[in-house]
Amino acid sequence: MSRKPMVRPGGRSARVQQSVHQAVRELTAEVGRDALTVPMIAARAEVTPSTVYRRWGDLQELLSDVAVERLRPEGDPEDHGDLAADLMAWAEEFLEEMSSPAGRAYIRDALLGDPDGSNAGQCSAYAAGQIGIILSRAADRGQAAPDVETVIDRVVAPVMYRILFRPGALDLPYARRLVNELLKTPGT
Repeated sequence: MSRKPMVRPGGRSARVQQSVHQAVRELTAEVGRDALTVPMIAARAEVTPSTVYRRWGDLQELLSDVAVERLRPEGDPEDHGDLAADLMAWAEEFLEEMSSPAGRAYIRDALLGDPDGSNAGQCSAYAAGQIGIILSRAADRGQAAPDVETVIDRVVAPVMYRILFRPGALDLPYARRLVNELLKTPGT
């Protein structure tokens, strides 16, 4: 079954999405992710299983949709008044959130139920949006700043690689080193 794009619905559709997402989060906390079933989620959300299947296709696509929503930043990055301080704080927070057990589970779920890559693209857009805010603030202060793609390539990509494939070498000094190396590079 091909996955339908997850747009922000309105009205009843929004209420269904909200109640199903809430049911997934509650049941995951109560019984664990591995015990989840569509009928269990549907019962908790007070919808029929067919509603869940029609909207999400299968359990993995539902878990993926919930994960992408949970990976959405809650607000703009904090403004520390300086590009280096802003990027450093953001990179540290990004590393801590994404490398936590919950963050790793959300990354796994977001990618597993993503046959066309749209969830990965959405998660990337979240990070790019946060970085864009930081870089715009720096430009407003007259600070020279790299572009968003350079920050993605030099900070986000290595952090994500280590989260996925080399988690033992992942700590806050690593995030700080990436930001420092980025800002020391001529032309950034």
